[in-house]
Amino acid sequence: MKSILLASMAFMFSLAVTAQTKPDDVIKMNTEKYDFGKIKQNVPVTYYFEIKNTSDKAIVVENSWGSCGCTTPEKPKEPIQPGQTAKLKVQYNAAALNHFEKDVYIKLAGVEQPKTIKITGEVLDPAAYDTYAKSKTSKSGNK
Repeated sequence: MKSILLASMAFMFSLAVTAQTKPDDVIKMNTEKYDFGKIKQNVPVTYYFEIKNTSDKAIVVENSWGSCGCTTPEKPKEPIQPGQTAKLKVQYNAAALNHFEKDVYIKLAGVEQPKTIKITGEVLDPAAYDTYAKSKTSKSGNK
């Protein structure tokens, strides 16, 4: 009798777990990953991710945060109505030299699991960036 009760409880728990809403069930992002390319050290860069509500109810972004202090997202302040789009501003401070890959998390009200999106790029020191920018300009000018 105990084994039947235990098995039925496990079954009910597994149904509850699979019935939970996932972020991708209610929103669609314009992109999951944005590449800033080569950027100049200590010159912050910004990208606006678009969040589209694909559900039939208003969606509230409860919180957003970056995987480190160098990445600062700003969540939309108003609820996102069904079929509507809102912008999530993400700024990267570009202080550290080298390639970077950072995660940004979006927590939606009523959805336990946060949505993860990414930003990437390469931070160059000012002299290397100037050389890169000049070579890019001269190549486009020759076409």
